[in-house]
Amino acid sequence: MESLGDDLATMPRVPLADEHVAALRAIGSERTYPAGTMLAVAGEAIDRFVYVIDGEVEVVDPFTGGRMVPSTLGPTQFMGEIGFLNGGSWLLPMRAVRDTATLEVPRPDMLAMMARVPELSDHVIRVFSARRRRQFELRNSAIKLIGADRDAAVQRVEQFLSRNRIPFQSLDMDGSGEEVLAACNLVGHRPAVILGQDRVLEEPTPRKVAQYLNLDLDACAETLYDLLVVGGGPAGVAAAVYAGAEGLKALVIEDTAIGGQAGTSSRIENYMGFPTGISGTDLLYRGQIQAMKFGTRFAMPRRVERLERRADGAFCATLDGGDAVCARAVLVATGVQYSRLPLDRLAELEGAGVFYAATDMEARFCRNTEAVVIGGGNSAGQAAMYLSRTAGHVHVVVRGKSLAASMSSYLMERLKADPRITVHYDTAVTALHGGDHLEAVTFRTAGVERHIPTRALFIMIGAAPNTSWLGTLVETDERGFVLTGSATGETSPYETSCEGIFAVGDVRSGSVKRVASAVGEGSVVVSQIWNFVERDRA
Repeated sequence: MESLGDDLATMPRVPLADEHVAALRAIGSERTYPAGTMLAVAGEAIDRFVYVIDGEVEVVDPFTGGRMVPSTLGPTQFMGEIGFLNGGSWLLPMRAVRDTATLEVPRPDMLAMMARVPELSDHVIRVFSARRRRQFELRNSAIKLIGADRDAAVQRVEQFLSRNRIPFQSLDMDGSGEEVLAACNLVGHRPAVILGQDRVLEEPTPRKVAQYLNLDLDACAETLYDLLVVGGGPAGVAAAVYAGAEGLKALVIEDTAIGGQAGTSSRIENYMGFPTGISGTDLLYRGQIQAMKFGTRFAMPRRVERLERRADGAFCATLDGGDAVCARAVLVATGVQYSRLPLDRLAELEGAGVFYAATDMEARFCRNTEAVVIGGGNSAGQAAMYLSRTAGHVHVVVRGKSLAASMSSYLMERLKADPRITVHYDTAVTALHGGDHLEAVTFRTAGVERHIPTRALFIMIGAAPNTSWLGTLVETDERGFVLTGSATGETSPYETSCEGIFAVGDVRSGSVKRVASAVGEGSVVVSQIWNFVERDRA
């Protein structure tokens, strides 16, 4: 199971070093499992590190009860995948093929040892990451989605899982997946989210799935973090990495998916170190793994609704659902969100042909048809290039007369050179058409209206800051962006008007709206936060 779906007999196995196994023995305990015993159940928390001493362990198909992949785990190998770092749940059940002996270490003790022994940590994380990647690629999971193409609620779950790199299988309502439907006692075809064989989610939401995966947070006011990072985009994730590396007890709250707006970019080509480009999701996922390696926790999808300061100086954030979490310092990294156009029927068609991201899931709606992208920035340009691979044609709708002021030169040249893409300048979408799903749009150029049949409209304009939850604690500019540094009389460029609250990335007034800039700000601000927290502790 070094890589799910591959035959381990043909793959090189690199066992843990003898000294690392000896260290595990010093803090762990041995257990034995008779043949047929379950070592892991899908949905249960990954609460321990399991090293196989003797015997054999197989991955079980949660719907048929048979072996899912031909490869098994044997002596010198260990169970688990990247969810172990954040206290997640087992995504697949595992069972002893024959009598099996293991060496098991409680998760907190294993994380502490990994922090002390980087060679061990690197080995474990490398294997864990490869397994999660392979699971995601093969869609091996206890999570099955039925009818995401037709049901907006199931589609929202699909978007949450995909953007967070959580394995799942999506089945269309066209006769496929009969075996799964029968195993789960689903009579007829209806949209559903299935968690293992015995659980069908009623009124599915990303948060319900997150609770099953142990990604949600049992937050309470009694837990005092050193740093609360609000927002999981490039700036927030970069800060999470450096906060953990500096020994700060940090928590990241993200309301949708790690990556933020950058996570919706199908290909970023101007980020240093990736000459052939990298998707926003992949870039930020790597950062999240780094942060978890250093002990930073992530909770999602949760939204901060209100922030208050206690009499003792600590900040307490009230989350959706009423939970509260408190910290000595707060980093505002909530970025911006695309503006919603004043179009009739926009809200009811969102997720049913109207999208704010261009990833694999949305691209399937464009296959062999026309797609429309509204926006003149880099995100819109990247979306158009990506969608042109599957769409019959892509129309880019731009309000202005040029892209020069808002889009990188290399993207402009590519859009102009691609015969599958047409850029419409001085143009605005004026109407949406369709029944339960978008079927066409109307846009106006120089007073002339044009009707374009399309099943997919991508809105990527505007930059409205996510700052309403801050109330009056910090000063903002006239557009709602957080004022920092000299604008508030502070020497630090990232400190707000409220001591202990810092802001980085796109949400900060005057910031450069680029991924690299956000990562830089998130990295640099941690030293200032560390100084503040140390003073507060004293």
